[in-house]
Amino acid sequence: MHPTRLALLATLLFANFANVFAADAATPSAKTELFNGKDTVGWVVFPEATSKDTWSIKDGLLTCTGKPNGFLRTEKSYKQYKFTVEWRFTKPGNTGVIVHMTPPDAIWPKSIECQGMHDRQGDFYFWNGATVKDGTELKDKKSGKIRGYRIGRPVADAEKPVGEWNTFTTICDKDTVTIIVNGKEVNKATGANPTEGFIGLQVEGAAFEVKRCTLEPL
Repeated sequence: MHPTRLALLATLLFANFANVFAADAATPSAKTELFNGKDTVGWVVFPEATSKDTWSIKDGLLTCTGKPNGFLRTEKSYKQYKFTVEWRFTKPGNTGVIVHMTPPDAIWPKSIECQGMHDRQGDFYFWNGATVKDGTELKDKKSGKIRGYRIGRPVADAEKPVGEWNTFTTICDKDTVTIIVNGKEVNKATGANPTEGFIGLQVEGAAFEVKRCTLEPL
């Protein structure tokens, strides 16, 4: 097949897949535990080849080694929800809750990162085509192209000391995303796009344990 036609076919196939993906985004109707304490059923590991080395279950806890970079994301796409993860660092570093993740899986996909990094919990990053009102542009140093946008946490840190359990809540209401850490609202972004997608736990250096992942309707 001619390269031009092949590229066009790939574009059309991806566009069709994206439309189906958007149509399938579910709005939760009841409180649901997404982690069952036994395995990762209902979740997708990316990169898949790292699944056994990165994620494990021990004593009912989901354990992440922090490497290599990637994520654990839901199989299903969601919109209009409240997502809460209860987690603690065993080795402080960088992680986060990723919302509105859009196919294809990549490092990093079009998505909104709700920063979970130690001492920076509550920042926002909008990656690879995700946009937001009043965000600060993040440009590639070499090309000058915009890589994403950032909204820094405007209030004091609400994170607990390393080793203690933190409750990290993300509220996704249409084009508004709110981050609540241990009961305190620490950041809010408006005019966000996309407004639906997969939910993920980011792997980027920090080792941590997860007790619970709870999805609720607004």
